[in-house]
Amino acid sequence: MAAKAAAALGVKKDPECVKVVVRCRPMSKKEIEANHQRIVDMDTATGEVTIKNPDADPREQAKPFTFDQVYDFNCTQSGLFETTAQPIVDSVLQGYNGTVFAYGQTGTGKTHTMEGQWDPPDARGIIPRAFCHIFQRITDSGNDQNFLVRASFLEIYNEEVRDLLSKDPKNKLELKEDVERGVYVKDLTSYVVKGVSEMENVLLAGKKNRSVGATLMNQDSSRSHSIFSIVIESSVTGADGSKHIRAGKLNLVDLAGSERQSKTGATGDRLKEATKINLSLSALGNVISALVDSKTSHIPYRDSKLTRLLQDSLGGNTKTVMVANLGPADYNYDETISTLRYANRAKNIKNKPKINEDPKDAMLREFQEEISRLKALLEAQQGHGGGGGGGGGG
Repeated sequence: MAAKAAAALGVKKDPECVKVVVRCRPMSKKEIEANHQRIVDMDTATGEVTIKNPDADPREQAKPFTFDQVYDFNCTQSGLFETTAQPIVDSVLQGYNGTVFAYGQTGTGKTHTMEGQWDPPDARGIIPRAFCHIFQRITDSGNDQNFLVRASFLEIYNEEVRDLLSKDPKNKLELKEDVERGVYVKDLTSYVVKGVSEMENVLLAGKKNRSVGATLMNQDSSRSHSIFSIVIESSVTGADGSKHIRAGKLNLVDLAGSERQSKTGATGDRLKEATKINLSLSALGNVISALVDSKTSHIPYRDSKLTRLLQDSLGGNTKTVMVANLGPADYNYDETISTLRYANRAKNIKNKPKINEDPKDAMLREFQEEISRLKALLEAQQGHGGGGGGGGGG
């Protein structure tokens, strides 16, 4: 029976692909004044993005890409959250691991997508909306379930992992790995949070320590990758009176922008940062390519701190959404087509998410699901064979 239950559950655990959505910001005032042309078009109904090469023959067709969903410059922060991130947050509340990460050239709106502005509330991005949604769902769950919510915040700056909530955020932390926890950061600060305002305080405290710097492309360019993690443990009393525990982890990732030194005007520290940023993004690209290449058995997760920390999000036990951010103007054609190709590869990555629960609870749930499946099968067969059987008996 146990083997049957496991086999039945195996059917339900088919790998699911990483969901990839694309968001294009509007033309900036600077781009309009410089007479740049818009070369990106989006069909929000079909999920298609087309990009025209400004240096090609005008008769040449625009290059099309298709994604799970596309958002043009008219999209709202709430619309993006509800269709892209909210399903991941709901899964985490059920005990799955979930990751939402924003990728794209510097200045395309990744931090706007992930954080947005706190006021007005309409301008809030995925992270603050996730806070509100988590605690709303906890409130709605009533008294039959208990929750414990913890938050941590780190950045990867120049290939060093830093705890943004530490008293000394410039301290380098070590990455460790074990069978139970997978890859984790040793001695990372984690706060228990009891509501939206406490979670906001944790985020704002960490943001003060985040590495940002001005470049020609972006006044407040993120010079590091940041990962805000929320662990949600839930305990529910079963029919047998015992407690069943699940734990889901939500990673909200704001990647530093891919960039060209010639465009950003980076020198000195900015140039050193850019080199490290581009190396880790290149490592991420190599991991994505290896995961979708059936001939490759080795996945180079260890090539950077970023890919090690995202190991479970890419090809592992996590439900993952990638938001690829684009600029619409002609002078960014090379970067934009590169982002689209990167995102196009990522949508073929297959993950195997499962609920994180006590092994005893997992087996019990497998049995219950197997019993329900067999009951449904029996009813279907009886319903299908009932008419014929009656006719034969007459």
